[in-house]
Amino acid sequence: MSRHVIKHLPTDTGVSGWEATSERTFPVAALEHDITADWLIIGGGFAGLSAARRLSQSRPDDKIVVLDARELAKGPAGRNSGFMIDVPHNLSSGEYSVADEAATKDEIRQNRLAISFAADAAAEYGLSRETFDPAGKVNAAASERGMGLNDNYRKSLEKIGEDHRVLDAAQMLDMTGSRYYLGGLYTPGAVMIQPADYIRGLARGISSKVIIHEHSPVLELAREGRTWRAKTARGSVSASKVILGVNGHIQSFGHFRGRLMHIFTYASMTSAFSQNEFGGDVTGVDRWALLPADPMGATVRKITKDGLSRIVVRTRFTYDPSLKVSEKRVAGIAAEQRRSFDARFPGLERVPMEYSWAGALCLSRNHVPAFGEVEEGLFSACCENGLGTVKSTLAGMMAADLATGVASPELDKFKNQPEPTRLPPEPIAWLGINSVIRFQELRAGREG
Repeated sequence: MSRHVIKHLPTDTGVSGWEATSERTFPVAALEHDITADWLIIGGGFAGLSAARRLSQSRPDDKIVVLDARELAKGPAGRNSGFMIDVPHNLSSGEYSVADEAATKDEIRQNRLAISFAADAAAEYGLSRETFDPAGKVNAAASERGMGLNDNYRKSLEKIGEDHRVLDAAQMLDMTGSRYYLGGLYTPGAVMIQPADYIRGLARGISSKVIIHEHSPVLELAREGRTWRAKTARGSVSASKVILGVNGHIQSFGHFRGRLMHIFTYASMTSAFSQNEFGGDVTGVDRWALLPADPMGATVRKITKDGLSRIVVRTRFTYDPSLKVSEKRVAGIAAEQRRSFDARFPGLERVPMEYSWAGALCLSRNHVPAFGEVEEGLFSACCENGLGTVKSTLAGMMAADLATGVASPELDKFKNQPEPTRLPPEPIAWLGINSVIRFQELRAGREG
């Protein structure tokens, strides 16, 4: 008998502005009984809910159950920057580039498959433009080095025939209302989402076919004969096949230990403001989305709903193998984000930061997922390598296909990847990874 006792449950620090401003339209139901199902999915984020939707399409008569440790969208799925990106985006590389043309084209096709799946769900479930907006994104440069990085990225995109448009400082000013940026590089294929609204909309959409239990952390997962049984505090689910969509917490279930980097990133969101408050168009058009030209710089988004706008700033990364960070650290980084915001929008000093939070992501040294059938009937759809919205959606889709035996060229390519390579032992890993992160952040300079 295989038995995994889960000793470390997810911990989230700070209140995500995405979740706090999201509207919940369906009740929360925890698991209160012992039940059986054909499928159990552990984790109600992008991977888990995408797997559930895929299963509901391919196995419409099967009983599918999703368990989440907390309330949907309060965890990492509701704490990211909300970019669904199609073109190359290797967070650990130091810049956006195309190293291998064939591999890059394959990655773009996979990313677009996931975006298409999400777009179909958004259309079917009636998600609003504020929730799912195929508007593209801009890599924004605030320094000469950033302009050089953007130019290198432009050349990479030209090499593989990807659509893009170069923006000058005047165009960046028109878009953002800020004189901070020297230029930008626009790519049209990205989708901007309100991540908490998207997760809740996806859950609401599949709820007629899928049973979802929140506030139901799995405390033990054991194989008894040909059946897996997941125990929670007040009930259990028994199923022949289980999909784990728990990202870095896959290690808590006994797999990929010593192979995954647990990275936290940090964000702050302003309170809502009206453009009219400041006597001019100081933040540009209603909605825009900026990635930094240097991947370790500041991601900035503006969102507008019902005439009121908010700006989100995401900066800083830390490696924390404990899978938790302190409120003190979030507060300290929030002060840094305030300075980044003020540098970009000097006319908005009176606008407070209403929410600040940390969000976990998972990387592997060789930039591959933690994917596959890790034990008989137990499937992993984890480690999104910094692109959780897209890569986790794709992993959930592919895990469902693998588990049901649905063959496809996309699945063949996705599963034909090496295993995540081992990390150095602690504390060497902690010292080395955090040193590299901090060096790259300092090098980002004005991009941060």
